[in-house]
Amino acid sequence: MAAQREWLEKDYYAVLGVSSGATDKEITRAYRKLAKQYHPDANPGSEDRFKEISAAYDVLGDDAKRKEYDEIRRLGAAGVGGFGGFPGGFGGPGGQTIRIEDLGDLGDLLGGLGGVFGGGRRQRTAGPRRGADVETELHLSFEDSVRGITTTVNVAGEARCETCGGSGAAPGTTPVTCPRCGGKGFLDEPQGLFSLSRVCPECAGRGTKVEKACPTCKGSGVTTRTRPVKVRIPPGVEDGQRIRVKGRGETGRANGPSGDLYVTVHVGGHPLFGRRGRNLTITVPVTYPEAVLGTTVTVPTLDGQVTLRVPQGTTPGKTFRVKGRGVPGHGRSGPGDLLVTVDVTVPAKLTDEQRAAVEQLAALSDEKPRAHLGVS
Repeated sequence: MAAQREWLEKDYYAVLGVSSGATDKEITRAYRKLAKQYHPDANPGSEDRFKEISAAYDVLGDDAKRKEYDEIRRLGAAGVGGFGGFPGGFGGPGGQTIRIEDLGDLGDLLGGLGGVFGGGRRQRTAGPRRGADVETELHLSFEDSVRGITTTVNVAGEARCETCGGSGAAPGTTPVTCPRCGGKGFLDEPQGLFSLSRVCPECAGRGTKVEKACPTCKGSGVTTRTRPVKVRIPPGVEDGQRIRVKGRGETGRANGPSGDLYVTVHVGGHPLFGRRGRNLTITVPVTYPEAVLGTTVTVPTLDGQVTLRVPQGTTPGKTFRVKGRGVPGHGRSGPGDLLVTVDVTVPAKLTDEQRAAVEQLAALSDEKPRAHLGVS
């Protein structure tokens, strides 16, 4: 089970302020509220809290990761209470020696029982580590959100050192295998049936040593800077949607993999169009005579104009569908439609001739639209 070790220590549900039985919508709602509150742009100095919130949502917001996280937490809690569940007891099958390092994440739990096994908690290795995920925001125009766009966002944080390429070694040199641990990053210390491990003090768990440090990053392999990241926003992105850019987060330590970049999209409004999922909406006014007698109107779209036939007797609020003139298709999804709602306008002022015509129409009309209400 390839879970991250910190899952055993961090209660991501508590970080987001939700219960372990929270629904996906409750988790997303809690994340968005906290991310907005602690985003560094709105709340300077809250970078660590924001990263913690983002890390929690990265796990709980993904069904597969959440299931794995819950299982690891459950097994970890069970492992502290007793160790009879391991085949062959502590001695392993056939009495073989079990090295706590081999128990993966549960090794931290066993090591954490202090002097029971001849030493305190086994130190976490300082070998290659995945970089942290990064959050940023992007504001798009209505048209760009509908059509999709490739743009650039500026991301502040740790990035791979350009001088040494992330190795930490000065240009012209390379890290060498640690002579003390042979490249393993840890040292074994026999303790009877067990073999406890500790981080190699000479290479700090990396397995390699930098004999001449890079002058730019001082051997760390990373630098802090603002860097541009190209992001492709697919057609039809909606307001508040979160786009993942794999591998463009913070650089991993000791040549570990980079984290991911998450871009939250904010979409601006449009003076004419609204949106319902993949459909665009627009309201088109017609006069009373046009609604009564029927007419043909020209309707704007995001790509030119279309002609729409309004049949006679059209009532206010009637909506017509123009196929394929909504949000463009993306992937397997086809394009949306344009929903045209008719609004019948009533003139505020009439000329004498117009008033006479309307009064004549009223006199000739035998409609009783309020009859169903029991009133005249």
